[in-house]
Amino acid sequence: MRRGARWVAITAASAVLCGGIAIAAADSPAGKPVPRLLQGGVAADPAAPGGRRSLPGDADPGQPDAAEAAWLAAGRIPGGAAYRGMAERALLDLRLLTSPDGTVAAAWHPVWDYMWPRDAAWVAAAYTATGHGADALAVLRRLAALQNADGTWEARYRLDGGHVGDGRTAQLDGSGWVPWAVWFWYAYQAPADPAAAAALDELWPAVAAAADRAAGSLRGNGLPPAGPDYWETRTDQVTLGTAAPLLAGLRGAADLAAKRGDSAAAQRWSQAADRLAAGVRGTFGPHGYPRTPTARSGADTAVTWLGPPFAAPAADVTAAVRDAEQELTLPNGGILPGGDWRGRKDVAWTPETASFALFDAASGAREAADRRLAWLDRHRTGYGSLPEKVDAEGRPASVAPLAWTAATVVLALAAQETPLPVLPG
Repeated sequence: MRRGARWVAITAASAVLCGGIAIAAADSPAGKPVPRLLQGGVAADPAAPGGRRSLPGDADPGQPDAAEAAWLAAGRIPGGAAYRGMAERALLDLRLLTSPDGTVAAAWHPVWDYMWPRDAAWVAAAYTATGHGADALAVLRRLAALQNADGTWEARYRLDGGHVGDGRTAQLDGSGWVPWAVWFWYAYQAPADPAAAAALDELWPAVAAAADRAAGSLRGNGLPPAGPDYWETRTDQVTLGTAAPLLAGLRGAADLAAKRGDSAAAQRWSQAADRLAAGVRGTFGPHGYPRTPTARSGADTAVTWLGPPFAAPAADVTAAVRDAEQELTLPNGGILPGGDWRGRKDVAWTPETASFALFDAASGAREAADRRLAWLDRHRTGYGSLPEKVDAEGRPASVAPLAWTAATVVLALAAQETPLPVLPG
């Protein structure tokens, strides 16, 4: 199932030709040159392998074809006149990154040609918020089928569902993101879709196993163990990037259990969520919700996942988000993942920038959200896709489109128009 652009090596110095664009090398954290894999975008092409092909950044995206136009018309395009172009392109990119069986590729390039449970969960939420409930359900069913027996998910999967085999351990944050995405989907579908309850029954074993795994992982201080999170780096400390999604997942699972009439499970997971929330407040809160329990680790974008739409507003969290925003905003206007980030300190990441936009939009801070969304809109590729990064000179960098960024931007644009469902707790 491997798809993507045809790549031609240009020099041994790791410059590459992608979609017709020659891209210079950047430095990795270790100082070794790695390719900067900017793509202009991806377009549907029935004659190409996998039904899609890469396009250079100067390509004209043109109008959606008949199938794309019909799919867009079946849902909602958020963003109004100001951001309709970005929203439409992001939605079409998500559609091109999603296979009929619900498999979501992070990006169509061999290094990103995998399914990350986190990214897929956010894509399901973006489909849900824009009226593409069937597409969301396909992604959720695929995630449920990939779950490990212990309620966890691997860090990533091959697109055929196989393990990557690169030595990475399962990441506990997936046991939070997936139940949250199921809850988010059901909050939209249940009022209008008579089949939603039966679909939830189908997904329920995965939700329950994930919630039990999350609850069972909590230590005496109410926090989960140390382990990798969305930074995908080894750590000997628990991170906010694991704790925050687990809290959302436990709250979502508890609310779904209550709606299904399973009071015992609802109480069990609600109590676990309360323990975790107390652990996060008591351990991270006194230091302003940094990446790890010590203030020395600096701010982390994950603080945005402690507020709307993942939790009700809290004054201390909002203050921490503002502090993090100030600490992590780069001169180019984008956001670093965290203060202790070990990669390039002058390159902004679009998923993190979009996470701040989503927090602001879901919190009702429309002007703040608009500033971030306008920045993202200005830094799309020439083809119109959202890249993974933006370099110090303000140029799109790495791959485009990136599923996680496209999904987060769609959610933020949707939240600017209509309040998203917020987890109880």
